[in-house]
Amino acid sequence: MRVAVVWNHDHAGVINRFGQPSQEFGDRQEVESVLAALQEGGHQTLLCEGDKELLATLEQFMPPDPQSRPSGIVFNRASGIQGEGRYSQVPAMLEMAGVPYTGSSPLGHGLSMDKLIAKTLIRDRGVPTPNFRVMRSGTDSTGDLRFPVVVKSRCETSSFGLQLAHEPAQVDEAVETIRTRYGQDALVEEYIEGREITVALLGNGELEVLPLVEQDFGDREIRMMTWEAKFMADGPQKICPAQIGSKLAARLRDVSVASFHACQCRDYARVDIRIDRSGQPFVLDVNADPALGMGSSYPLAAMTAGHSFSNLVNRILDVAHVRYFGIDTPKG
Repeated sequence: MRVAVVWNHDHAGVINRFGQPSQEFGDRQEVESVLAALQEGGHQTLLCEGDKELLATLEQFMPPDPQSRPSGIVFNRASGIQGEGRYSQVPAMLEMAGVPYTGSSPLGHGLSMDKLIAKTLIRDRGVPTPNFRVMRSGTDSTGDLRFPVVVKSRCETSSFGLQLAHEPAQVDEAVETIRTRYGQDALVEEYIEGREITVALLGNGELEVLPLVEQDFGDREIRMMTWEAKFMADGPQKICPAQIGSKLAARLRDVSVASFHACQCRDYARVDIRIDRSGQPFVLDVNADPALGMGSSYPLAAMTAGHSFSNLVNRILDVAHVRYFGIDTPKG
């Protein structure tokens, strides 16, 4: 089958430079691994930029059949270029053009990327999440939140803007940095001291919960997944499967599945959880577009479950194809 892998690496393909620019660039090694996996699965592939030329490129690569049915599918790894709701932009283009794709819908990406909405939705389902409030400027009050608190951008990924604050002055500075650098409100939540677990989910409806991954911070002073912790060489070690008792593991799976459905994710996602010293889990984030790079938690969980990287990528494709057409992806 024709499979176009869409990403954002070259941010030049826009009409105007207008709106908040994306801080993210696609991981070339990751996307080349995805392409190789799809080719190993017997598919004809094309790498595309998720920009203003995307639909013309897709129409040429996968022209519709005589009944205007899709002749291909997109493996979506696009994070957007600029403006609001970046992760929703390429899925919205594909929805409008009638092109099937992997991963969450524009709505699913929007709900999960906006941390205020995501936390409200999962809390409404009875899923514990740290107490929080939105701050629009450094002069806003933290209210009854207990220090220390975590300050993060409301609608960014990759831990952009994430800081730990022990006093109001640090909160003020962190909030103003987020307003200046990212042009958005800050979400401030109580810091949960304890273990951090990521839960990788695959499928729709009845989800496959992959082995749990623990972020081992060792003796690091800041025990959080900051940008530096994620992308620097001396970041936390990943332990998979995490050494978690069966009762707590079942609870982590349940809250992760509930979070996936609350944010209307599709096909695959990752849920990040903190476990406090009493054993109570708190969902931190729902990531509808988890990293697939070889050092990332999601592929590690899949490989621990017995999937090769190639098998994982083609399973994601099959899950999306079944969602659209009711059958596995045809090969070739």
